[in-house]
Amino acid sequence: MTSSTTTRRKILVPLATLLAAGAIAVGSGATFTSTSQNVGSSYTTGTLKQTNSQADSAIFDLDNLKPGDTLTGTVTITNSGTLPAAFELTEGAVVNEFDDHLTMTVTEGTTPVWSGSFGTLATQPLGDAAWAAGEAHTYTFAVSLDDTAGNEYQDKTAGATYTWNAVQTDGETRSTS
Repeated sequence: MTSSTTTRRKILVPLATLLAAGAIAVGSGATFTSTSQNVGSSYTTGTLKQTNSQADSAIFDLDNLKPGDTLTGTVTITNSGTLPAAFELTEGAVVNEFDDHLTMTVTEGTTPVWSGSFGTLATQPLGDAAWAAGEAHTYTFAVSLDDTAGNEYQDKTAGATYTWNAVQTDGETRSTS
């Protein structure tokens, strides 16, 4: 190699490198850009829970019932979840040796909820509207032995289990914007 070839290379290599870099810069063009993001977009399901003031115990319990007696007991049911729910009451596991001589009335305050012969309460809706989260209702059960019940009803028993069901309201479309 001659010195003129070496000199040409010393000039051409950096010049070629500059031309290549310039072509890349011109080829990429100058473009405005913008970026945005939405952080933390999420959803969480609600809860369907209830609190029963007499949970796992009897609403009423009385021995030595006699004709003409009325027995009462109260229970408070609270929608302790985060979702609105429709509530209902069901009577089950019924034992009634008193035929139609034993009657029961369920009230909320002074409003009758159900009334009839003990052991015949089918599923009973509680109210016309869903209960909001935190809403509570107190129910009074009054059970009466008819004063015409004769001697054949001595040493008889009656009992039932009461189940409080909560069902979520229908799904809905909601917007947060």
